[in-house]
Amino acid sequence: MTKRAAVPLIFERSTPGRRGYRLPELDVPETPLEELIPQEYLRTDAPELPEVSELEVVRHYTQLSRLNHGVDVGFYPLGSCTMKYNPRVHEDVVSLPGLRAIHPYQPEETVQGALELMYNLGEYLAAISGLSKASLQPAAGAHGELAGLMVIKRYHNHRGEGHRTEMIVPDSAHGTNPASCAMVGYKVVEVPSDERGGVDVGALKKLVGPNTAGLMLTNPNTLGLFDENICRIANIVHEAGGLLYYDGANANAIMGIVRPGDTGFDVVHFNLHKTFSTPHGGGGPGAGPIVVSKELAPFLPGPVVEKEGDQYRFVMPEHSIGRLRSFYGNFLVYAKAYAYILSHGPKGLREVSETAVLHANYMMNRLKDVFELPYDRICMHEFVLSGSGLKEYGVRTLDLAKRLSDFGYHAPTVYFPLVVEEAIMIEPTETEPKSTLDEFIEVMKQIAQEAKDNPEMLTTAPHHTPVRRVDEARAARHPVLRWQKEQ
Repeated sequence: MTKRAAVPLIFERSTPGRRGYRLPELDVPETPLEELIPQEYLRTDAPELPEVSELEVVRHYTQLSRLNHGVDVGFYPLGSCTMKYNPRVHEDVVSLPGLRAIHPYQPEETVQGALELMYNLGEYLAAISGLSKASLQPAAGAHGELAGLMVIKRYHNHRGEGHRTEMIVPDSAHGTNPASCAMVGYKVVEVPSDERGGVDVGALKKLVGPNTAGLMLTNPNTLGLFDENICRIANIVHEAGGLLYYDGANANAIMGIVRPGDTGFDVVHFNLHKTFSTPHGGGGPGAGPIVVSKELAPFLPGPVVEKEGDQYRFVMPEHSIGRLRSFYGNFLVYAKAYAYILSHGPKGLREVSETAVLHANYMMNRLKDVFELPYDRICMHEFVLSGSGLKEYGVRTLDLAKRLSDFGYHAPTVYFPLVVEEAIMIEPTETEPKSTLDEFIEVMKQIAQEAKDNPEMLTTAPHHTPVRRVDEARAARHPVLRWQKEQ
C-alpha cells in the first residue's frame, strides 16, 4: 500500500531585502497617521514581517493547502458526519448571479425566484420527512435541535403544560442532544439501550410520566442501527403527552425509504450540509432546517416563506419562537440542497440511501472477523466496531486512527458512541466506489496485523506526516495555535 510522503514544513523563509509586492504610488494628499489613529495605538517600532518574494509566498501556501485532507483528496470514513462528495455542478449553480449576487434586504418583489426556491425546498423537506411545514432558519444541526426543542417547549406552554420539563435522551445519542436540552431548560433523562442496540422499551415505559416533554431520537441511531420498535416507542411517548424529536444527522440512510413523520415523529431537523450535498468540513457553512407537524407549525421560528397566489413573501408564524439568526440562513446551502433534490428525484434519493446502506454492510461484514462487532445485525449507513481486542498488544483505538494517517486516510470517528468500548465508527457514504472501500478494508486489516506483530508501529504513529506524534496532554493544556518567529 502506497504511503503518503512526508513534506517538510519550513516557515523560516525570510531574507532581508526580498519583496513580494509593491504598493502603487499614493495619488491623494497624505494625511499624517496621528490624525487618523490616536497616539496610544500607534506602534513605536516597525513590525517584524517576513521579507519574501511572491514566488515563495505562493509556494508556501500551496504546500500548506496540500497538507489538508479533503473529500476531493481522499476517503472520509467519518461516522455520523456523512462527508460525501459535493457534485461540482452545485458549485456552478450557486455561482449564478441571480443566486450569488442578491442581498437579504432587497425588496421581496425583486427576489421572487430566491423565495420560490426556499418555499419549494421547504415543501420537499416536508414531503421527505412526512411532516407538514418547514423553517429554514437554523444554521446547522445543533441549531436545529435547539429550534426544535424551543418549538416543543412553546407548544407545551401554550397548552398550559409548562410542567413538562423532562426530555428523554438515549445513552447512545449525539452529544449535542443533551446539550441542546440543557440550553432550553429541560432536565435530561437518560434511557438505556437494549441488547439489540435500540431503545430499551421496558425502561422507557418507566421513565415517561406527566413531566415528560418528549424524546429525542436518532433513527438509525449512532450505532448505525434502525430501531425496530420505533412505532411502539412513539406510542409510549405520545400516550404520556410528550412529543418525538428526530435528530436527522443520519437521514442519509432512510431518504425515500422511511419517513420519520410516518413512524410518529413530530419534529425533524435535517443537516443539509450532510445529507444534501454540501460537505461541512472546516466548520461550515451549514444549514439545519426543521420540519414539524401541522399542530406545531404555528410555533416555528421565522420568518418562513409563504405563497399567496403567484407571489412569495416572508411571514412570521402566529405563535413563533422568533428569529434564530441574522437574515434568512445560509442561502447558497439551500440552493445546493435544492439542486441535489431536483437532480435525484424520489427514485434517486432512495437509491442514495440504499447504496449507502449496502456500502456500510459490505464493509462491516469484511471487517467483523478482524475487529469486534458489538451488535452483529444489519446496519444502516454506518457501523461501529470495537478496538478493545487490540488492548492486549498495548494498542488503543486512537493509535489505529493515527496510523491511518500514514496511508493517506482521514481517521473515522473514534470513542463514540460511548456505549461501545474503544469505538470505531465508520461511514463509507454512497459516493465511494467499491475499489476505495476494498483499499480501506485492506489497510484496516494490515494495521490490525501490525498491532499484533509490531505494536510500536501504531503507538508511535503517524510516521509519514509533516506533524508527527504529539503529547496529547501537553497539547490540550498548552496549545500552540499560531506560528511565532524563532528567537
